[in-house]
Amino acid sequence: MELKQVFANEIVKHSNELLTLLDVKKQIEIPKYNKQGDLAFPCFVLAKHVKENPANTAKKIAIKMKHPLFEQVVANGPYLNCFLNKTVVSKNVMNTILQQGSRFGSLKIGNGENITIDFSSPNIAKPFSMGHLRSTVIGNSYANILEKCGYNPVRINHLGDWGTQFGKLIAAYYYWGDDEQIEVNPIQELLNLYVNFHKEANNDQSLETEARKWFLKLEKRDVKATKLWNWFKEESLKEFKKIYDLLDVYFDSYDGEAFYNDKMDETVNILKSKGLLTKSDGADVVRLDEHDLPPCLIKKSDGATLYATRDLTAAIYRYNKYQFAKSIYVVGHEQSLHFQQVFLVLKKLGLNWAGNMQHLPFGFILKDGKKMSTRKGKVVLLEKVLEEAVMLAAEKIKDRNPNLENQSEIAKDVGIGAVIFHDLKTDRQHNVEFSLEEMLRFEGATGPYIQYTHARACSILRKSEKVMAGNIIGLEEENSWSVIKQLYNFPFNIQHCLDQGKPSILASYLLDLCREFNKYYANQQILTEDEQQEQRIALVHCTAVVIKEGLRLLGIKAPEQM
Repeated sequence: MELKQVFANEIVKHSNELLTLLDVKKQIEIPKYNKQGDLAFPCFVLAKHVKENPANTAKKIAIKMKHPLFEQVVANGPYLNCFLNKTVVSKNVMNTILQQGSRFGSLKIGNGENITIDFSSPNIAKPFSMGHLRSTVIGNSYANILEKCGYNPVRINHLGDWGTQFGKLIAAYYYWGDDEQIEVNPIQELLNLYVNFHKEANNDQSLETEARKWFLKLEKRDVKATKLWNWFKEESLKEFKKIYDLLDVYFDSYDGEAFYNDKMDETVNILKSKGLLTKSDGADVVRLDEHDLPPCLIKKSDGATLYATRDLTAAIYRYNKYQFAKSIYVVGHEQSLHFQQVFLVLKKLGLNWAGNMQHLPFGFILKDGKKMSTRKGKVVLLEKVLEEAVMLAAEKIKDRNPNLENQSEIAKDVGIGAVIFHDLKTDRQHNVEFSLEEMLRFEGATGPYIQYTHARACSILRKSEKVMAGNIIGLEEENSWSVIKQLYNFPFNIQHCLDQGKPSILASYLLDLCREFNKYYANQQILTEDEQQEQRIALVHCTAVVIKEGLRLLGIKAPEQM
């Protein structure tokens, strides 16, 4: 249990439960000075309940506070100051990590239940841009965290492989396409065609009409249109899989939008049979007036289905196939209204699992403060970014450690890890400013800083002849204490990530752990031969275990040398 939670439990118990556990926990502080203890609780609100001086309330509760993890709890004016038992806490956490290894922090709360998680979902026939990085790495990390907590994540890549844009692309192909160029560099040439179509369509509206005709042919399975569409998809998936391999991301399903084409009529019929469809300007909609939301469009006046129809169909299909306990969509915040509407329509259908749908929104990746746009050609290709990041990482590693073995493999781990961490350290709901220079710094809040700290810990362990196997008696050195507290709270941070759907919580935790470990390393001779040497080496080992596992959950490798 998290240290704050232990302290909060005792306060609630010894104050006649006048405050809830949540209220108490929110008020617990970390004292600024070590002499004030490890945790502190202000008694002002509690004293108000019993109508007495807060200092008196603090004195009364302090006398009662006894726990194996507490050295002592003292009243300091209106505050309860808790001094944790360093030996007991350090012995507890280090022996647990030594015994469990990478299993440390695992939570058995999922009971093997399926959770579908829909993420990445790029559009075929377009390059995999930096704009798709966020969904990919947030979704991948959250799937890892779900697994760590005992769930079975079903990773779904709902490809954007249908829609009017394919009519535009086919029209552009027939107007300006060059087979030889397309065969050499398919994705870039298709992007050029797509951008050129929009440029020309600004001056020639007939192009839009032509595009609609081609998409109608595609919907009717016209041989030429279907052949081109299949070719676009195959080439796109080849390119996408190169990037997924670099990022070490995999999926259990690549069923995209087109997969649901023959399943949507059934969804529309179910909505009709439940009396949920009404007409609005010739379109079929489900009204959501009672929620103060605009109607959910199901069919256009020309009979064409929409994203909502497809997502409703996909949700029903996924539940029937996977019997999920929860279904999660890692999609940008601009789609928040869409998912609100889809989830409410599922509830209106009376589906007992409809309350288990969750949208995890995220902000944009910005370049020079502006959103990237494929339509205007203002796009940064993710593959190029990853290649450049690996190249820059190789240069930095060569400068720092020219004799290092396996430099190319380590540069790949560091460069790609830097890109992933730069994204994940930011709260998913905030925007991220793209900056390769910022990503690859070895100091500060970066992926290379955390990887370097892990490599430093591994270097110490290589120099030591001690083999850690448990039965550690506990550390008593003052400067090790901040590292111990960080290690103790690793499982809590996993739980917090799960509850909030935010890998950024884990990224922040790893930065804090590394800062405290590096302070410890700077101030303590770890390999000095004395009675505490084995405990210090155990602390280094435990830190390396937790950093490596934390990075794995973020989707980042942990090199042992850098």
